[in-house]
Amino acid sequence: MPNSVLENTATVANLLAAYEGESNAHAKYVGFAAKADAEGWHGAASLFRAAARAEEIHAKNHARVLKQLGAEAQCEIHAAEVKSTLENLKAALAGELYEIETMYPASIAEATESDLPIAKRSFAWAMEAEKTHAQLYAEAIELVAKSVKESWAGSACDFYVCAACGYTTRTAKEQERCPVCNLAFDKFEVIR
Repeated sequence: MPNSVLENTATVANLLAAYEGESNAHAKYVGFAAKADAEGWHGAASLFRAAARAEEIHAKNHARVLKQLGAEAQCEIHAAEVKSTLENLKAALAGELYEIETMYPASIAEATESDLPIAKRSFAWAMEAEKTHAQLYAEAIELVAKSVKESWAGSACDFYVCAACGYTTRTAKEQERCPVCNLAFDKFEVIR
C-alpha cells in the first residue's frame, strides 16, 4: 500500500466524493422521512430513516479509509429539496442507481488498480447495501403510486441495518449473518 496520500489521489478523490454523497444522502433522507410521516406513509418514512442510517455508516467507513490513507474526510451538506413522498422515493431510487451503476463500480475498479483493498472494500460494501435500498425504494414507489396505504409502505415497520456495512432489510432474520460483510445478525440496528 502506498505510504502517501499523494500516491493515490484518484482513490482519495473517489473516497471524498463518496463521503460527500453519502453524507448528503443521509441528510436528504432524514428530510424525506419527515415528509413521508406527514403524508401518512409511515413505512416509507421508516425506510428513509433506515437508509439514512446506512448512508451514515457508509460515510463513516469512507472517512475511516481516508484517515488510513492520510487524508481528512470533509464535505459540504447541501440543502435538500423535499417534495411529495412519491417524488422523494423516485429521487432516492435515482441516486441509488447512480451509485450502483456508475459511481461505485468505477471507484472499485480504480481502487483495485491502485491496489488499495481497504478502499475497495469500503466501496463494495456501500454498493451492495445500495442495491438493497434500490430494491426497497422500487417496492415503495409501486405501493405509493397506487396509494396502497394497507401495506408496509403505509404502516410503520422495522428495518434492520447492518452496523458494519449498512446492508438493509425488512426481514427480521433472513440469515444468521450479513450477506455483505458477515457481521452477526444480532449486531444489526433496528430502525423504525
